Amino acid sequence: MIDIRPFEGLGHFKNEWLDTRHHFSFDTYMDRERMGWGPLRVWNDDLIAPGTGFGMHGHHDMEIITYVREGAISHRDNLGNEGRTVAGDVQVMSAGTGIMHAEFNQGREPVLLFQIWIMPNRQGIKPRWETRAFPREARHGKLLALASGREGDGDAIPIQQDAAILGASLAAGERVTYGLEPGRRVYVVPTVAAVTINGIEVPPRAGVAIAAEQMLDITAKAPTELIVADVP
Repeated sequence: MIDIRPFEGLGHFKNEWLDTRHHFSFDTYMDRERMGWGPLRVWNDDLIAPGTGFGMHGHHDMEIITYVREGAISHRDNLGNEGRTVAGDVQVMSAGTGIMHAEFNQGREPVLLFQIWIMPNRQGIKPRWETRAFPREARHGKLLALASGREGDGDAIPIQQDAAILGASLAAGERVTYGLEPGRRVYVVPTVAAVTINGIEVPPRAGVAIAAEQMLDITAKAPTELIVADVP
């Protein structure tokens, strides 16, 4: 099953500083047919204006993965963590028993990012935050684990779930394959160009919910990044 969710059909919210699309129900956007994909609960495609951002607010018992597409996002939290995550890199916040944080675009250009929430497989853990660089050349033509709770995923930032967020940088015509273990599902989003998945064309920034497939054959129509969530 390959279910394409076009960018234009996603939930949409816009104010003076944030323009966001919701792949799943979130905040004021409610679609009971799109409450998540397994433990993948949120996938927001955010554009944040310069000099603005999310003020201090709290979360608990959620794994929050941020993949920065363009620009940089600056993080601050009540645990004393401060850091900056730039385009192509990833930050992970395990909210656990509770964390207060703020995320700001301190640059002069808009920030584009994916905000991905995964429900943890254990609640009440100690909250933590981490950011890590993932050079794009390390994932040219292949899917690289960026955040993961699975064994064997190398330098991926750990998360509290048997799941993984993977990224690939693909040139025009470049192809990657990805095998699904029985009972697992994936969610795929290409960033700036269309791809084909098992021969089906997927527009940029569309979401693709996939289950009951043994192998994915993905080819880029033009240069693009590809972000994949593999969840139970």
